[in-house]
Amino acid sequence: MSGKGTVKRFSASQASTEEGLQYHIRCKPGDVAEFVLLPGDPERVPWIAGFWDEQREVARHREYFTYTGRYKGVPVSCTSTGIGGPAAAIAVEELLRVGASTFIRVGTTGAIQPDIEVGDIIIATGAVRLDGTSKQYVRVEYPAFAHFEVVSALIQAAESLGARYHVGIVASTDSFYTGQARPGYRQYEQSWMRDLIPDLQKAGVLSFEMEASTLFTLSNIYGARAGAVLAAVANRIKNELVENAGVEMAIRVANEAVKILHEWDQIKEARGKKYMYPGLF
Repeated sequence: MSGKGTVKRFSASQASTEEGLQYHIRCKPGDVAEFVLLPGDPERVPWIAGFWDEQREVARHREYFTYTGRYKGVPVSCTSTGIGGPAAAIAVEELLRVGASTFIRVGTTGAIQPDIEVGDIIIATGAVRLDGTSKQYVRVEYPAFAHFEVVSALIQAAESLGARYHVGIVASTDSFYTGQARPGYRQYEQSWMRDLIPDLQKAGVLSFEMEASTLFTLSNIYGARAGAVLAAVANRIKNELVENAGVEMAIRVANEAVKILHEWDQIKEARGKKYMYPGLF
């Protein structure tokens, strides 16, 4: 960690030092594991790491808090991304540079389907790209989808833990208020906002959140694996919101999915296979 008075010299083009220390997350090669859990809230990092066998704080800079340790013997890290696509993209870019290769977003979401209860878990298979960040990487027709192995591991973890869960597409926005059809200050709204939730409902979209589309898009572009497990702390149709509802279960599912993915990776390596499929079990 660096103090307020510390002066470090970074490459302006690469935003890193000669040793590979990253400008925003303040991690360098060797600081993080290949598996990284990505909550938005920095306070959720020690919460997640509290389920590990061992943990240590690696860095704390701006909204980016990082812990590294082991969960059931598997090396794992956790880095907070802050809110929204721009901050999440910075975290993903810099974590990839220091050795990460599999990401699981551990976040919260607002359900827009009536059958999703507050406290349920949503495992995202893909995301509607209502964000602006992913559009600065690739054209809008490019899909934002989770890696099938991560989705499968999250489902298996949810089943093993007895979680109430749903699997499907979420919508990622850059605005918590108007972008998710909430009125802005002084009840500001545009006509399209009234149609947003009904249109997404008809298309089978499960919920709103703010980072998955950026995470999925970047991970696919760069050849990394990514998924997301989200606690439905709200249901917009029922006008219910309960802070931290389901968050602990989402954390437990994410940690357990890391162990499952590690086991599958060992099976693939032993069998000389690139992809996991049911016949390899």
